[in-house]
Amino acid sequence: MKVLVIGSGAREHAIVWKIAQSERVSKIYCAPGNGGISQIAECVNIKAEDIDTLLAFALKEEIDLTVVGPEAPLVAGIVDRFTEKGLKVFGPNREGARLEGSKVYSKKFMEKYNIPTAKYKTYNSYEDVKNELSEYNYPLVIKADGLAAGKGVIICQELQEAEDAIESIMVDKKFGESGDRIVVEEFLEGIEASLLCFVDGKNIVPMESARDYKKAFDGDKGPNTGGMGCFSPNPIFTDGLKERIRKEILDKVIEGFKKEKIDFKGVLFIGLMITDEGPKVLEFNVRFGDPEAEVVLPRLESDIIDIFEKTIDGRLEKEDLKWSTKKSLCVIAASGGYPIKYEKGKEINGLDKIDDDVIVFHGGTKKEDGKLYTNGGRVLAVTSLRDDMESVRKVVYDNIERIKFQDMYYRKDIGDAIDN
Repeated sequence: MKVLVIGSGAREHAIVWKIAQSERVSKIYCAPGNGGISQIAECVNIKAEDIDTLLAFALKEEIDLTVVGPEAPLVAGIVDRFTEKGLKVFGPNREGARLEGSKVYSKKFMEKYNIPTAKYKTYNSYEDVKNELSEYNYPLVIKADGLAAGKGVIICQELQEAEDAIESIMVDKKFGESGDRIVVEEFLEGIEASLLCFVDGKNIVPMESARDYKKAFDGDKGPNTGGMGCFSPNPIFTDGLKERIRKEILDKVIEGFKKEKIDFKGVLFIGLMITDEGPKVLEFNVRFGDPEAEVVLPRLESDIIDIFEKTIDGRLEKEDLKWSTKKSLCVIAASGGYPIKYEKGKEINGLDKIDDDVIVFHGGTKKEDGKLYTNGGRVLAVTSLRDDMESVRKVVYDNIERIKFQDMYYRKDIGDAIDN
C-alpha cells in the first residue's frame, strides 16, 4: 500500500520511521518532510496547511492511507475533506480537532463532563482581563485560545508579568487571531505527565506513558518550548493512578464524545498534572505529541499500519497494542536562542558518528547539495532504548555530544534522578 504522511518535524520522522517497518507498505510519501525523512520516504514539496494541493496529490497518486501529523491541518478540516473524496485518513475530523483548536471550547468540554482541570475564566476583551488581573492569586496561567505552535501558554509569577502577557497576546497579536480570546487559569502544583491514547470513535486505548520537559533550560528554567526532551515509561503512572485516570478522565472523555456526537478517530494527547488531589487535565491535543512520539513509537512492537486502520474502522482493542519493556529517552538538540529568536542554515556535522542503535529523528533540518542544515528551532531528537534509565541516558548523551552545529544547545538533565 501507498502511505502519505503530512508534516515536517521529528514527530513525523518518527511516524514515517515506524510505518517503514510495516511489510504492508510499498511506498511512503511525506509532505513536506525534512532532511532526515528524505532518507526513508519521498518528500513532496507541499505545505502541511495546503489542503487543496495535498488532496489533489493523494487522489492523483491513489494514496491508500494518509496520516496527519501536525494540528493545524486537522483543525482546518483536512480529515473531512479527504473523507468526502473517499480517502482513508488517520486523524480526528474538524469537530474533534476543536479540542486543541480552542482552549475555551476544551475547558467548557471538561467542565460539562466533570473532567478534573484547573479553575479558569475566559475573556474576549483586553480591558476586561486587565481590570481583573489584580484580583488573582499568583502564579497563574494565561493561554491564547487558538493554536500557537505550543507557545501560547504563559506562566506568570506576578501581576506585571500577567499584564505583559495579555498585552503581547491581545494587543500586539503575537499569535494572531489565536489571541482574540484568552483563558486565565489557576496554576496547578504537581508533577507533569503525558498520556497519548488511540481513540476509535467508541473506545479510548492508552499508549505507554511519557514525561516531557517543556522548559528551555536545565532545572526547568527559562521559557516554555515545544519540548526539549522526553522519556518513557513515566514511573509516576502506577496501576492505581492509571485506574484513576481511566475513571475520572478517559471514561468521561468518551462519554462526552458520544453525547456531543463527536466521531473522534485518531490520537488524543492528554497533558496531565498529577496533584495532591489527583490527576487533572492541563490540555488536550489531537495528534501525537512531539517529543512524546519519539519515545513512545520506538517502544511499539505492533504494526502501526494495523493500528491506524483499526482505529479508523472503529475496531481497536487494547490487546492490539504490544509494547517493549525497554526504557526510551530522547534529548532535543536545539538552535541557539530557541524558542525566542534563532538563526537557520547552520551546517550539521557528526551524524555519521552516531551508534547504530541510536535513532536521530530530524525536526528542523533541510538537505541541500548533499549537506544537512538547520531549518528550525528544535533541530534533532536523539533517541535510544535500553533496559534501564541510567543506561539509556548515558548512550543518548554520549551520542548527542558527537553532533555539531553553530550555537547548538540541549538540556543536560533529561531523565535525571528518575528511578527505573
